[in-house]
Amino acid sequence: MNRTDFAKVKRVVVKIGSSLLTKGGQGLDKVAIAAWVEQMAGLRRQSIDVILVSSGSVAEGMCRLGMKVRPKTLHELQAAASVGQMGLVRVFDDNFQRHRLHAAQVLLTHDDLSDRQRYLNARSTLLTLLKFGVVPVINENDAVATEEIRFGDNDTLAALVANLVEADLLIILTDQQGLFTGDPGLHPDAKLISEISVNDDRLDVMAGDSRSGLGRGGMCTKVRAARLASRSGAATVIAAGAVDNVITSVISGADLGTYLLPDIEPLVARKRWLAGQLQVKGQLVLDAGAVRMLQNEGKSLLAVGVKLASGRFERGELVSCVDERGLEIARGLVNYGNADAQLIAGKNSSEFENILGYFDDSELIHRDNLVII
Repeated sequence: MNRTDFAKVKRVVVKIGSSLLTKGGQGLDKVAIAAWVEQMAGLRRQSIDVILVSSGSVAEGMCRLGMKVRPKTLHELQAAASVGQMGLVRVFDDNFQRHRLHAAQVLLTHDDLSDRQRYLNARSTLLTLLKFGVVPVINENDAVATEEIRFGDNDTLAALVANLVEADLLIILTDQQGLFTGDPGLHPDAKLISEISVNDDRLDVMAGDSRSGLGRGGMCTKVRAARLASRSGAATVIAAGAVDNVITSVISGADLGTYLLPDIEPLVARKRWLAGQLQVKGQLVLDAGAVRMLQNEGKSLLAVGVKLASGRFERGELVSCVDERGLEIARGLVNYGNADAQLIAGKNSSEFENILGYFDDSELIHRDNLVII
């Protein structure tokens, strides 16, 4: 994808760093936040889905609590994050409301994206919010995260969210113009890199750590984030958040910041992930009508088209879909565990609640979580 293709993107993740949001630690920069929100509102008016990953809760909490240096202990960090999150969310919500848009706070931990059921739940929630035109505002759940489950920086979180919702583009806004051939603070002759492959070996020596002391990430974490995002085929742009209309300009294809090209297309990435990198836990035998709907019309798999469910699988795990001859035609992440899937096989979704005592999803496998083999 070239920069000129950015105008075609349908889903964007925007990540804004701590030093930008808090004016270098002086408190929330409400003028800058209003400008970024206005640009994101503009994307929504173009029917582009927007997910915001926001740093700044710890930095804002430090300001409110009068802390001059970033805390070292986990509990102090959690306390600062809890206090700062209140102000951060209020400012974003107020600004989105001015554009007649709803925002939703979503706090995630690493466990939410590594556990299959919680991964699927988080994905379903975010996609539902986007369907309603809501802008999810995502941050790491610092108040409860422990050292073992921390993302380590919100650049990584933003990349994982891009994977989660299959975003076309990740925009990382920082206090630097982009990625340089060397540290511009130490090497005045360092040049801004306009475009580079995400897997170019030179990136490993170009990227440096954060020097602001406010966030946990530097350019090295942004390079890692771009590589993570590329696993689902998402492109990444690292750009200066202080540039006027930076988000709008990036989407319009302007030569701003550093564009890191993914090495595979989104559809290929998704197929590779679903078809080859997860262990199949069960099997669904489909009737001819369901096979036709999946292969020819790209539909979700409904329980009414399933003749038999076998294996031991939980919600969110990978199952194989075969025709009545046993030929595999698809794989996907299932919305019901094996015991419930056996009960609703061949049934209409209107019967689920009477059969199971609850209703979660009308599809057994949603088309977004299914790949044809």
